[in-house]
Amino acid sequence: MLEVPDMKVYVVDDDEAMRESLRWLIESAGHVVETFVSANQFLTLYNSQWRGCLILDVRMPTISGLELQSALASRGALLPVIMISGYADVPMVVNAMQTGAMDFLEKPFDDHVLLERIDKALALSVSQTDKEEMRKQFSRLTVREREILKSVKDGMSSRMIAESLGISAKTVEVHRSNMMQKLSVNSVAELVSMAWQAGV
Repeated sequence: MLEVPDMKVYVVDDDEAMRESLRWLIESAGHVVETFVSANQFLTLYNSQWRGCLILDVRMPTISGLELQSALASRGALLPVIMISGYADVPMVVNAMQTGAMDFLEKPFDDHVLLERIDKALALSVSQTDKEEMRKQFSRLTVREREILKSVKDGMSSRMIAESLGISAKTVEVHRSNMMQKLSVNSVAELVSMAWQAGV
C-alpha cells in the first residue's frame, strides 16, 4: 500500500467573508482547510509536497486565479483546481478548463455541489499521488530492466525477450526477479498492472 500524504483543501480568495464562509463549510464536512488572501501569498508558501485540492477565485488583484493556475501547472503541481467566480463568462470558463482546471463554479453556488466537487478532487489527488509514487519506484529500475519490463507488458515470454535482446532466458528471469523485489510485487501480473497504472 502506498502512503498518501495528508490531504488539505487550499482556498485562495481575496474576499475575507468568502474565505471564512468556505472554511466553515469545508471544515464542517470534515476536511482540513488552509486559506490564503492572495495568489502571491499562496505561491510564496507553496510546497510541491502539498496534496489535496485548490479552490481558487478567478478575479484577484496582482495575480489572477487563471495566472496562478498556469504558474502551478508549469511547476507540475498535483493539486486539482476548482475555479470559482461571481463574474463568469464562457471565454473565462473555457480558458480555465483549457489550462487544467478540474471544475468551474459560479457564485453563488450550492454548498452540496461544492462539497461533491471537493470530494471528487480529493479522490483525483489521491490517484495522482499514487501514480507519482509508483513512478518514483519505477525510476529505480536499470535501463535493461526497463527494456525487459516493456517486453513483459507487451506479453512476451522470457524466451522471446531473451531472443530479442540477445541474452539468456535465465538472465531475463534474474532481471524480472530484481524488478519485482524493487517494486515490492509478488507476481508478474502485479508487475504489469502496476506499470499500466503508473503510465510507465
